[in-house]
Amino acid sequence: MTRLTWEDNMTFRFKALGLGAAFAVLGTASMAAECVAPANPGGGWDFTCRQIGKIMYDIGAVDKPVQVTNMPGGGGGLAYNTVVNERNDDADLIVAASSATTTRLAQNAYAGRTASEVRFVGAIGADPGVIAVAADSELQSLTDLVEAIKADPGSVAFAGGSAVGGFDHLKPLMVLREAGFTDITKVKYIGVDGGADAITQTVGGFTQAMTGDMSEVVSFLANGDIRVIAVLTEERVPGFEDIPTAKEQGYDVVAVNWRGLYVPKGISDERFNEWADKLQQVADSDAWAQAMADNGLAPFTKVGGDFQSYVDGLVEDINAMSKEIGVIN
Repeated sequence: MTRLTWEDNMTFRFKALGLGAAFAVLGTASMAAECVAPANPGGGWDFTCRQIGKIMYDIGAVDKPVQVTNMPGGGGGLAYNTVVNERNDDADLIVAASSATTTRLAQNAYAGRTASEVRFVGAIGADPGVIAVAADSELQSLTDLVEAIKADPGSVAFAGGSAVGGFDHLKPLMVLREAGFTDITKVKYIGVDGGADAITQTVGGFTQAMTGDMSEVVSFLANGDIRVIAVLTEERVPGFEDIPTAKEQGYDVVAVNWRGLYVPKGISDERFNEWADKLQQVADSDAWAQAMADNGLAPFTKVGGDFQSYVDGLVEDINAMSKEIGVIN
């Protein structure tokens, strides 16, 4: 029987170690990307990871299926802290984000974290923000609404599905600030349990307007219960071309619940640009167009540096308004 000498044994071990290291390097090079959804399965962030990840693989933007990891906690804060503190240079990591992410950053809900601690890759779809009134309301346009508030701030109350200081509350305040109205603390807002309740409040005459998202008003619009006097998008929403944007009525406000991604701050510019390109490929695909149609989203594509600038401006505006209405100090 052949026996290994000490030298033979050590040579074998080193070769084995070398081969293992080689496999480790190969494994790292072809490692599947991971998308973290900062919430439980179901809902917007989970949808973003699963749909965008699936389409990336289906269209060949990535060569392996994207692994989805659900990381609920702190309204997205647990995932944000994990990325900043533990995975700052993970080039294979993408994280689902939305307007809720920027609102919470602006209001310091993530305990000192800032938008500059990650890199926002882009958004490729959105649930458009809307402002609606009852079908029989005397307010025929967004300008009518703004002028009524300017004349008597207490004469118009809004209902919305978010709490005081949440994104629904902030939407009409953005419009009013754009219109030169500064005393926004006098604007009445009632936070209720979802968009349907906000519409019920408005149709019933308890409030004069509702603020929410397009997906919340579609059925009420079809039934003739309400009129949407403004959609808060860059362009009119496909399928709802008769509803004017706030911008075309003279108020340069875009407020949508966008669906997008961020990545760790410490990755290279090259890797960031690669992720931006992959996200753009998804945005341009027929599969994503169908996913948006199936889930009530409107086109909203801002990718790369253009999107980072948008996020920075949004955080700044929301922070300022949140201070004005007393949500934060």
